[in-house]
Amino acid sequence: MIKINEFFYSIQGEGTKAGLPCIFIRLTYCNLRCSYCDTEYAFYDGKDFSVEEILAEIKKYNCSLVEVTGGEPLMQHECFDLLTKLCENGYEVMLETGGSLSIEKVDKRVKTILDFKCPSSKMEKKNYYENIKFLKPIDEVKFVIGNREDYEWSKKLIEENNLSKKCEVIFSTVFGKLEYRTLSEWILEDNLKVRFQIQLHKHIWEPDKKGV
Repeated sequence: MIKINEFFYSIQGEGTKAGLPCIFIRLTYCNLRCSYCDTEYAFYDGKDFSVEEILAEIKKYNCSLVEVTGGEPLMQHECFDLLTKLCENGYEVMLETGGSLSIEKVDKRVKTILDFKCPSSKMEKKNYYENIKFLKPIDEVKFVIGNREDYEWSKKLIEENNLSKKCEVIFSTVFGKLEYRTLSEWILEDNLKVRFQIQLHKHIWEPDKKGV
């Protein structure tokens, strides 16, 4: 059984699939406590579902793009089986994970979005850097930037590990903490080979609205 916090159907707000309709499966539990977390409600609350029940639940949406997120979805070992079953059922599958747990056993058909934690998150020490060697060309590495220290830290990690040649690298701001223009100008000044993004869903709906 897998504890699910919520299912919802919305516009994908982030990454290379931004703007597309997407089914979201949000799993309960998280081993991190980021300073800017916007999904604390997923830490504990949820209902148990079998993989078959999850597949039945998402069939009501006429959509082939699915994101498994959290919380931290990889805290539940059954998540690996869910990802594989979603792929086997013809879905285009994405996994959003906080970067503290190994992605080695994630089905290779899944687009993994690895969210390494910058210093301002207060969770930097939890990053599992071994994950870098498991990255595939279809994957994405995301950095949520709250200040200049975060930016310089991220730039160093990218350069030391040649991340931009391994997969897509994405920079986002901590919502409400850093101006979009400021981060954009830093990227341009350094000619950094990353993709800048905003969280579309926070602009389409209210920034703190659940289920979008």
